[in-house]
Amino acid sequence: MKLDKSLDAVKHAESLMPGGVNSPVRAFKSVGLSPIIVKKAKDDKIYDIDGNEYIDYVMSYGPMLLGHADERVVKSVWSAASEGFSFGATTEAEIELAGLINKHFPSIESVRLVNSGTEAVMSALRLARGFTGRSKIIKFEGCYHGHSDSMLVKAGSGALTTSVPSSAGITESLSKDTLVAVYNDISSVKELFSANKKEIAAVIIEPVAANMGVVLPKEGFLNELINLAHDNGSLIIFDEVITGFRLSNGGAQGLFGLKPDITCLGKIIGGGLPIGAFGGRKDIMKFLSPLGPVYQAGTLSGNPICVAAGIATLKAIESDDAVSKANSSANYLIDGLKNELKNFNDKITVNSISSILTIFFKGGGVLNFNDVMKSDTNRFKDFFSSVLNGGLFIAPSQYEAMFVSSKHTKSDLDKTVAIISEAIKKYFSNYKNL
Repeated sequence: MKLDKSLDAVKHAESLMPGGVNSPVRAFKSVGLSPIIVKKAKDDKIYDIDGNEYIDYVMSYGPMLLGHADERVVKSVWSAASEGFSFGATTEAEIELAGLINKHFPSIESVRLVNSGTEAVMSALRLARGFTGRSKIIKFEGCYHGHSDSMLVKAGSGALTTSVPSSAGITESLSKDTLVAVYNDISSVKELFSANKKEIAAVIIEPVAANMGVVLPKEGFLNELINLAHDNGSLIIFDEVITGFRLSNGGAQGLFGLKPDITCLGKIIGGGLPIGAFGGRKDIMKFLSPLGPVYQAGTLSGNPICVAAGIATLKAIESDDAVSKANSSANYLIDGLKNELKNFNDKITVNSISSILTIFFKGGGVLNFNDVMKSDTNRFKDFFSSVLNGGLFIAPSQYEAMFVSSKHTKSDLDKTVAIISEAIKKYFSNYKNL
């Protein structure tokens, strides 16, 4: 595979931007390679500036459920752009998008649009503190909720990939208000509530962890968590930035039949354009300005182009039955992988739900952050290099998910099984003592 143009572009980028990127995981640092520079994408394919074609399983880290450059979304974006880029005033389209979100997420009785998942979480935490009059937040090891200061404590995703799960620059006063529990361990949450009586404003969780790789909740864990929080006068915040409109049209909460107090959304509700949202019970949301004392604002919130893309995306997801299509394709892929790799169950674990999955280089199952950290990242490096050269684009990190879209074809899924299986079998045959 020729990457001459990408290599030259990376050198130029490094002279102008920190690490040559605008988000750390894109630097390919954890896999020891120079990154590809992307030119375009369509359906389930992505193309670099050297002309190489890849079957894409990054899918912009989740939102491209319809595949890249869906014609309906593109048409909607062009139409909105022709009428203006930003107004600083409310549009009818914002109201329509809010209605679509409420339709599929009944727990979101009232919603506020923002510009990213990070902003949604940051605002939701402020709202929870304002509503309860309490200061402390419980999060879980390895769960990533964006890069706001209070959430960069034992975080996942890019923070974990770059080996700084707790970032420099976070003050001690902020850190002490962020309490960290063990995912899938309700006893660790009980201990925090016991030690911080009437101080905890909210518990925030990815209902399915997808930022330390895919880690599923144990049966009953989320129900116990909700009951425990409510028994202690605290709110439950579901971060569904990744799982929303992907695990089901109603996200993880719709799939599991749960009702959080506040939900955070992002990415997919703008079809991959910059957007986020948080919403929940009306009595809580009434604490937001201009109705209440909790201030939150944004000049670009509800941007008309992003909102237009979101409306087109959510309507297409519904009309296409895109979640079911992506799930069916993911099941086909996973069944193929498990069949080909059944002799390696002591060396790898495949965690999956709906249309997201992670191949962990660790046998024996993965249930929490401690299990995740036992994965062999050196093996993953070799694996990543092999599948990239084979024509697959996956996240350059052991700690991320693979995303299947409604546009992944059977032919491409078969190719994927062959490329991944060959890479793993070749690796373990070369290192028989590992």
